[in-house]
Amino acid sequence: MPSSPRLLIAFYSRNGTVEALAVAAADAARQAGADVRLRRAREVAGEDAMGQVEGWLDSARRQNELHEAPTKDDAEWADAILFGTPCYFGAMATELKNFLDQLGPQWKRGALAGKVGGAFAAASWPHGGTEVVTLSLYAPMAHLGMVILPTGYTDAAMLEAGSPYGASAICGSEHRPPREEDLRAVRHQGRRMVAITGALIAAGEMPSRR
Repeated sequence: MPSSPRLLIAFYSRNGTVEALAVAAADAARQAGADVRLRRAREVAGEDAMGQVEGWLDSARRQNELHEAPTKDDAEWADAILFGTPCYFGAMATELKNFLDQLGPQWKRGALAGKVGGAFAAASWPHGGTEVVTLSLYAPMAHLGMVILPTGYTDAAMLEAGSPYGASAICGSEHRPPREEDLRAVRHQGRRMVAITGALIAAGEMPSRR
């Protein structure tokens, strides 16, 4: 009997929008039969700098109490990794990039090659870069040898929210929570990650587990 897929959701969220998407994806993946680790990347800025941005420090403390930081062991444990990030100046969050940059030893050993990878993003404005940033996460996944899994238009939810590259949300300057349409899209993405990963496990096409 094939094992349940192991999914790591590694995200960074400053104000909670990406966190809400990550939690929704995790819940859907668990309901689809996956063993899920939900992890929040940690700040690289110091508390003095964080304190100058309204709400940042309090939000970070709240989220860090709820979510452990992602580790290299989490990445090796997983059969699939779903990355989530806000869009900052058309790029992924430094905090998530910092986690990716620590995976050099795994890249050197090919430890993540063959694992399934996906991404989702959030931005303040409709043209804030969610598609560009989601696609930018494909590059490190390719360097790591992962099997990149876009959402495509594989569910009606993707016709109303997100993009064929991954789920997304627009939160505005007031940092609105994701719409129900956005949550449906990211839930579909979580389930799709589990379904495809499970099929690869059943076919004997996944790398050996640790």
